[in-house]
Amino acid sequence: MQNDGAIPMHTVIEFSTDGIYVVDGAGVTLLVNQAYEQIAGFDRRELIGKHMNELMEDGYLDQSVSLLVLEQKRRISLMQTLGGKKEVSVTGNPVFDEEGNIQFVITSVCDITALNETKRQLEKARNFSELQKNRYVYQGHSDKEKFIFQSEQMQRVYEQVCQVAPYPSTVLLSGPSGAGKEVIATLLHNKSGRKDKPYIKINCGAIPEPLLESELFGYEEGAFTGASRKGKIGLLELADGGTVMLDEIGEMPPLLQVKLLRILQEKQVTRIGGTKSRPLDIRIISATNRDLRAMVKEGTFREDLYYRLQVVEIQLPPLAERPEDVRLLIDHYFSFYKHEYRVDKTISADTMDILMTYHWPGNVRELKNLVESMLVSVPASVIQPVHLPRHLSDTLHGLAPETIKLKQKVQQYEKKLIQEALTKHHSLRKTALHLGIDHSTLIKKLKRLQIETK
Repeated sequence: MQNDGAIPMHTVIEFSTDGIYVVDGAGVTLLVNQAYEQIAGFDRRELIGKHMNELMEDGYLDQSVSLLVLEQKRRISLMQTLGGKKEVSVTGNPVFDEEGNIQFVITSVCDITALNETKRQLEKARNFSELQKNRYVYQGHSDKEKFIFQSEQMQRVYEQVCQVAPYPSTVLLSGPSGAGKEVIATLLHNKSGRKDKPYIKINCGAIPEPLLESELFGYEEGAFTGASRKGKIGLLELADGGTVMLDEIGEMPPLLQVKLLRILQEKQVTRIGGTKSRPLDIRIISATNRDLRAMVKEGTFREDLYYRLQVVEIQLPPLAERPEDVRLLIDHYFSFYKHEYRVDKTISADTMDILMTYHWPGNVRELKNLVESMLVSVPASVIQPVHLPRHLSDTLHGLAPETIKLKQKVQQYEKKLIQEALTKHHSLRKTALHLGIDHSTLIKKLKRLQIETK
């Protein structure tokens, strides 16, 4: 194994920072460099001269990439465990002689024990979060979470998201329950430079107060009675480099408000029972359906934390204030659940008219849940008004059923008049003039009545 120069090849290999392991064409160890000894914890004298099968039988390694290369006569990479504890990434390369036979197999070895340990910790946290969805969840990508809108109000929200997403500034999402704050938070993360980093949602109102601190900040070994012997990494630390959504931030206890403020200011976190601070790079997105300003005046929410969280505030309107989005959302979730549950159903025109007139006090969440309920609980292939919940079909805006029917007929007649005027005048401005309304009013009616224009 000499090169053409003055320096022997084994000397060059010895100075490699990667582990190098060389076997002959029969699978017998010829050479092991110092880096391999350091990675594996074995003395090369234990290995040289021994066949790879013998070393596997003696527990030095769980599998041999060298033997696989000799068998398949090609370059092979795999993960290997040395001595039952050290995890390495190995790549075996065949060296052929002039007759095409393998003369040597040279394997490069890289220690990935620390990397795999980190991956295992993330996986444990991910699995735990799946079991504790009422506490916090890792947000994923789902058709259910798509940002669907047509209204001008949500267009402004979308533009605001696109503007602030690239920056690390904290964002406060405010709006009624069910309006879509989680979807906006996910959109902020996905449009940021952190989109490939962890994204963790923490429900401050769902985790019991005694557990919230340890879940957020983690703890050291023996920090308190019942603590794990190995300690535990906190969710904020787990999200390092990524984004944390603090849902229901108004429910956070005063003591934790102080600690959260310190983390935001110092960009460091200290586990419970520990003294060492760890640097932290996270973006905080908080969400609430409560009036934090009023809570500040009442003394139930820290004023300094409020202003630290509210660097950028995005307010989401209730669904009742953006009726243009209702039909889009119904169509989207209806299509999604039809595919999800493999059912083929349709919504009648009368049913759709009622859904379009309803004021949706539960916002998008109520709409989504109702669509799912209609698809799974209604036996008929066509969903009729009789299939709707009584509170929805009988008390829309406090109106009697007869009044609702009248309103639907008025809307249908209005739609017919506008369509006839458009066909006759071929211009939005001329149509508006003919109907005796402003151009902007006509545009709103076109959207509300779902009238397409060319």
